[in-house]
Amino acid sequence: MAAGRPRGTLRPAARADPMTKTPNTRSGHLRGLGRLAAEATLGVTELVEAVHQTISAGPGPLGVPSAGPTRGITGVVYGNVRGVTRLVGSGVDAALASLAPLLGELKPSPRRDAILAALNGVLGDYLEESGNPLAIPMHLRRSGQVLEPGVQAFPSSFSPTPGKLVLLVHGLCVNDDRWSREGHDHGVALERDLGLTSVYLRYNSGRHVSTNGRELSQLLERFLSSGPVPAPELTIVAHSMGGLLTRSALHYAAGAGHAWPRRLRSVVFLGTPHHGSPLERGGNLVQAALGVSPYSLPFARLGKIRSAGITDLRHGNLLDDDWEGDDRFAHRGDTRRPLPLPPGIAFFAIAATTTKEPARPGGRLAADGLVPVESALGHHVDPERTLLFAPSRTWIARGMHHFDLLGRPEVYARVRGWLESVRTVPPPEGRCPHGIRRPP
Repeated sequence: MAAGRPRGTLRPAARADPMTKTPNTRSGHLRGLGRLAAEATLGVTELVEAVHQTISAGPGPLGVPSAGPTRGITGVVYGNVRGVTRLVGSGVDAALASLAPLLGELKPSPRRDAILAALNGVLGDYLEESGNPLAIPMHLRRSGQVLEPGVQAFPSSFSPTPGKLVLLVHGLCVNDDRWSREGHDHGVALERDLGLTSVYLRYNSGRHVSTNGRELSQLLERFLSSGPVPAPELTIVAHSMGGLLTRSALHYAAGAGHAWPRRLRSVVFLGTPHHGSPLERGGNLVQAALGVSPYSLPFARLGKIRSAGITDLRHGNLLDDDWEGDDRFAHRGDTRRPLPLPPGIAFFAIAATTTKEPARPGGRLAADGLVPVESALGHHVDPERTLLFAPSRTWIARGMHHFDLLGRPEVYARVRGWLESVRTVPPPEGRCPHGIRRPP
């Protein structure tokens, strides 16, 4: 069980063999929902949503209360989770009957996938620890199909000469379908305009960032070494938590001696909380305050169900060292090990702000609803933690929310322009990231 999870909340069943994967079928999903019937899923979802909407609603570290539920994409995510958990709470048999069409075995639907992604974001570490079939295994996708490492998986999915790949990495509580927004998909557009072959990552966003980062590095190592060309050139476009996974993967690739970073030309971060998000910091403060009174203590205990992925967003944890041996629910300061951007890769960062006007002298721009501008641009009061993006490689998108970064044309124009500029510059000679010599 994850460190710090209290007794009397979620109690995982016997841990399944990690090498045994349950098929992504209706029967497997229905068994997983049955396993959640006795859990407090509805309660924890509403708690996380309450913290989310409170922080997003107004200024200050905790914002102002909101009378209604969250709206937009966040409302859809939490609404889907509540809908599923209410069905489960009303009886296992009724839940299975009602959800059977939604979790159809032959025709997976975007709505079903969105519900699973939301559940994984809120409870993903628990789902994995308990061997629940609802836990999403990490994998690569293209055109809605799973890509397995190995030459046989490529011919029907790739163009004849897929020498330049762009990997798109999603954020918390969503999946790769979220890249399609308002009729636009950054991956599809980059494939059309720059000739890049787009590949999408899908993963359980409730696991620790470092756990996902290590697995992503291993997956890319297998994938790129067994693909249709010996060593394709790689670009990564990462949204929100996906940027933390990317940085974590680069760190663990260096330690494992992986070769895939040699081919990584550029990384674009879209609204990545490099130094955390008020969403989780506010939730941690609320939990600490609730624990003061014996009358509110049960609510603090309920708050300790939230996933490792969510608690990692408090300060932007990237490494095992950032959380191992500590109570991840305890209220404490930023104890992360500083992790600078590795050399030899072109890094770009876009932050969003809901305001259209410049900040007042001495003031700060409003966040995008989830991630502060300073965090998305890598700024920190501690110089050792500041990420040294070149000024020409950062941009603030004004009048936008967090998920607008996926669909607005001005954001794509900036991403395309940056990647075009990188493509016109030959790869640097000598050593590339992590001291690995770049092949000719």
